[in-house]
Amino acid sequence: MAEEKDPTSVPLSQVEEEDPEDPIKSPPDSPNSSTRKACCYFLQSWVSKKFMTGCVVLFPVAVTFFVTWWFIQFVDGFFSPLYEQLGIDIFGLGFVTSLVFVFLVGVFVSSWLGATVFWIGEWIIKRMPFVRHLYSASKQISSAVSPDQNTTAFKEVAIIRHPRVGEYAFGFITSSVTLQTDEGDEELCSVFVPTNHLYIGDVLLVNANDVIRPNMSIREGIEIIVSGGMTMPQRISHVARVARQSERIPLNRIK
Repeated sequence: MAEEKDPTSVPLSQVEEEDPEDPIKSPPDSPNSSTRKACCYFLQSWVSKKFMTGCVVLFPVAVTFFVTWWFIQFVDGFFSPLYEQLGIDIFGLGFVTSLVFVFLVGVFVSSWLGATVFWIGEWIIKRMPFVRHLYSASKQISSAVSPDQNTTAFKEVAIIRHPRVGEYAFGFITSSVTLQTDEGDEELCSVFVPTNHLYIGDVLLVNANDVIRPNMSIREGIEIIVSGGMTMPQRISHVARVARQSERIPLNRIK
């Protein structure tokens, strides 16, 4: 006899499986489940935001501590081997000795004898093929922030219209020149505009009347250049121009 088929049986191929990801076939979420998801999303967003805030706060502290610690160890390493040979093991003693040594060098170079010895050493360095270029670049940077301002140091911070109208660039006034033409004399300012941090840049001759002199010191201007503009003040005021006859360099008459 043939087996009787159960009318209630359904083939497995015809059974439709429920897809939980299908919004049509999945059962609707309960109010408790929606509230739980919203709380989880809020907690995750709050934790991520506070974590990033902590990173932003601790990053400059960590960098400052790391650089300071490296600098102390670097300077301390100059005289620490000498104290180790003497049997003296005091951390930081080499660092303090280095600072005292730098101070004494500054006092010695300020004298006539020290200036003469320094001039002889500088003359020897400038005769070396590769070292002279590195020394000249580093000396220009150090002379810019030197408390003893001379003719080679930066005179003032300047803002000029560069490279196009409507755009401004930070620079440093190095000297003033007088351009002599048939139409008359024109006073120009030699403005150094850094293009790669501070040691590489363009030298532009700009009319003295077109130079904006902000109320800003040389050190503040260098900080703005080195930091990429992150230390820029919110307001910049313009100061009156002061003519300096000793800095003017007359150029040959152009015909």
